[in-house]
Amino acid sequence: MQKRNRNSWSFIPTQYFAEGIPFVLVNQLSTAMYKSLHASNVFIGFTSFLYLPWSLKLFWGPFVDAYATKRKWTLYMQLFMAVCFLIMTFIVRMNSFLFVSLFVFTIVALLSATHDIATDGFYLHALDKKDQAFFTGIRSTFYRLAMIAAGGVLVKLAGDIGNKSGSIINGWSAAFGISAALFFILYLYHSIILPYPDTDHAVKTSGQKIPYGLIFKAYFTQKKIGVILSFIMLYRFGEGMLLKMAQPFLLDSRDVGGMGFNISDIGIMYGTFGVVALIVGGIIGGWLIKKYGLKKLIWAMALSMNLPNILFLYMAYAQPHIIWNLDFSFFIKMFGMNGNLIYTVNPLVQLCLIIEQFGYGIGFTSFMVYLIYVSRGEYKTSHYAISTGLMAVGMMIPGFLSGVVQQSVGYFWLFAISLLLGIPGMIPIFFLPFENE
Repeated sequence: MQKRNRNSWSFIPTQYFAEGIPFVLVNQLSTAMYKSLHASNVFIGFTSFLYLPWSLKLFWGPFVDAYATKRKWTLYMQLFMAVCFLIMTFIVRMNSFLFVSLFVFTIVALLSATHDIATDGFYLHALDKKDQAFFTGIRSTFYRLAMIAAGGVLVKLAGDIGNKSGSIINGWSAAFGISAALFFILYLYHSIILPYPDTDHAVKTSGQKIPYGLIFKAYFTQKKIGVILSFIMLYRFGEGMLLKMAQPFLLDSRDVGGMGFNISDIGIMYGTFGVVALIVGGIIGGWLIKKYGLKKLIWAMALSMNLPNILFLYMAYAQPHIIWNLDFSFFIKMFGMNGNLIYTVNPLVQLCLIIEQFGYGIGFTSFMVYLIYVSRGEYKTSHYAISTGLMAVGMMIPGFLSGVVQQSVGYFWLFAISLLLGIPGMIPIFFLPFENE
């Protein structure tokens, strides 16, 4: 018997974990992979076009609304992505892997963007308004845990396997194999556990056309839509310039302005401890919004997101080179095993990454909550897709240019520019409508 309701805890965490993995693989892990295989920063910057499916998903959001249920879309996308990750395990070993892998990443991006539409739409159908507000922080948390899994654990694993085998290609092949297995498992689990909400149905009946005109008219005729669009497009502009070059900066040698870390270091420092700080920031941000309201806090939260970018400016200028060797071997011995667990860390760089990610977690939570506020009515799935698609455009444009800018002026001035680009996105906050808070 099809269950119309289930405990939201049984599927919201795993759904948003599944939503986060492919996004991180396509837009972050790929950066570390290409950099470790000696691709140029210009090429890495140009891979920002992979944001395009998330930017354009507003155009096929109505298609997802119109055909089949959000439940079916979610399951099929997870299955297809599992197949793509399996294919990637073989592609990374090809001589012409650079452009072939980019093609597969593009397919995954299309599938992932569609999966986002379906998952977010299912969230709006399966939960009532009260639970939607409550689970905002929870879903964000598990999305961030996916960032640790894909951008931290998998990257660390790829680096370790690469070091032991003598070829980083073996490491990346193993990382994609694990991703494929994970998505097959998620597909099977969700096919059993996802409920069948009464309101989750195709809005298009036989013989009808998809009501694109009504959908876009309803969205773009909202009160103060110009201010809303400016906020959505510009809020993450500075981050977009910084994000694509953050890992190349940490991986590049010190003589060219980088920090000289290896892939395993990035998996721990940036992909694990950094993301843990981001998760904590997101949880605190959600709690603050629930307690005090978004309208009172959104400016301070925006400042907490953009101001810590100055720490990248400091790292590029000072290139701090303090190294600590932390011995965690006692963890292994607690379980009766032999071996050493030595963690080598640059404490100043690690602290900078933690503070920056913590502030970003707070600021990004406020942004996503506001996107929910402007998604309303019968076509709320499509409206949310429009908002997140426009957000992706605001990330893609500066990211696409970031490699060229870095090659032209270096990391220090790149980060200075990214800091300045954060200012325009904070100005519309003073004029945003909040009547539905």
